[in-house]
Amino acid sequence: MFEAVEVGARVDKAEYEAQVPQLRVELLNAQFDLRLADFPAIVLIFGNDDQGRNEIVNLCNAWLDARYLRTFAFGPPRRDERRYPPFWRYWRTLPGKGQLAIYVGGWAMDAVAGHYTGRLDAIAFERQIAHIQRFEQTLIEDGALILKFWLHLSRKALKRRLKAARRNPGRYVHLDDADWQIYETYDAAMAVAEHLLRKTSSGEAPWHMVEAADERHRNLSVMRTLLEGLQTRLAQPRAPTWAEAPLRVRRLQQDPLTILDAVDLSRSLDKADYDERLPRLQGKLQRRSRQARARGIAAVLVFEGWDAAGKGGTIRRITAALDARDYRVVPIAAPSEEERAHHYLWRFWRHLPAPGEMVIFDRSWYGRVLVERVEGYAREHEWRRAYSEINDFEEQLSESGMVLLKFWLHIDADEQLKRFREREQTPYKKYKITDEDYRNRERRLDYEAAVNDMVAQTSIAQAPWHIIAANDKRWARIEVLKIVCQSLKRAIDGR
Repeated sequence: MFEAVEVGARVDKAEYEAQVPQLRVELLNAQFDLRLADFPAIVLIFGNDDQGRNEIVNLCNAWLDARYLRTFAFGPPRRDERRYPPFWRYWRTLPGKGQLAIYVGGWAMDAVAGHYTGRLDAIAFERQIAHIQRFEQTLIEDGALILKFWLHLSRKALKRRLKAARRNPGRYVHLDDADWQIYETYDAAMAVAEHLLRKTSSGEAPWHMVEAADERHRNLSVMRTLLEGLQTRLAQPRAPTWAEAPLRVRRLQQDPLTILDAVDLSRSLDKADYDERLPRLQGKLQRRSRQARARGIAAVLVFEGWDAAGKGGTIRRITAALDARDYRVVPIAAPSEEERAHHYLWRFWRHLPAPGEMVIFDRSWYGRVLVERVEGYAREHEWRRAYSEINDFEEQLSESGMVLLKFWLHIDADEQLKRFREREQTPYKKYKITDEDYRNRERRLDYEAAVNDMVAQTSIAQAPWHIIAANDKRWARIEVLKIVCQSLKRAIDGR
């Protein structure tokens, strides 16, 4: 790719000054139009021109309205950041619809620098590249505009820049010994970078190669490409929302067999056994939790299941055994306006646990392939691609050392109706039952089909689904506690 860079390209001062005023006006207009658009714009600035990267960022803040521009520059992952999946820090900062964000180096530099310095071996480097490909494709399919720039200096140009920095350190404040190291091993460093660029350049998000030796040529090339990218995307028709264009939701015409049909719902536990086993398992969980905290092992527990299946009661039996400082319960309801402006996974990345912490999701990212699928809030192409997006998300959690457990609490339709009526007769449970719960019962066949596909498509080796027979609440609670204790023990022993 580097051989295609227009080495020696220059723009004289008069031409530059003649073009800048109109270019600035058009960029400001495009930025204003973006604020009203239904997609975010993500700009990635990378390259072996360290000084140039920072000068481009300063230029963007000078030419655009800085109030509506966010810039993120990440160095090597800090010790605490290394306990999270590598993309955690990028997901948390993603712009919402109508917003523009610039990433200096970002996920590309993280991968290249990691491999160049030996932090990532060849296998880990290729795995990181695969995650980059899926990360960018996920954002693009959700509507994001991604523009990626490589600011290139030939070996000779880099040497001239470094010598100039020694003569005038106040002018080249961003150059240091690391840049000299890149110069000394130029061919090896560029081979690593070019490998990543080739594998992560796609039709929807190609790398724009910019000759950076002449700063005027560099500035015009980047800013023109940014403008063209914004204008082209803004000219495309706006995609209708689900509310503006209601979907035809396919209903099942028959009652097919699903994974749920294989669950033995007759399993039960008498009260005496339950009263003996519950405190014993809670004590074991308390010890495991303390050991996990001491070793910095994070855990994510996901609870899905039918309405009234007992998710809340099961969660309470878990948290009763934990120190309040060591866990968070995250109840998931309909997304807020801010959450709807981002990819649906954004809000879940933000809730990931710190080392030693447990986060319990009462419903989760699986809403995309359950309620959003069945009720038509997500189009078919959206919920179908969600399976691979979720698998990649969960692979990253597991690769980072987190314990990930997914539970579906299963009850039959008769037991569910019985519990609905009990809730209506119990004063402190009346708030738990609504007309929507009864309406959802009418779509049970559709939900069963969705659950079947969900389990089949997302039971990855690192995080299989645990289908829990929950017609008997005592049995379900004990089964979940057993699985949590066993999984924490495996992680502790492995660590």
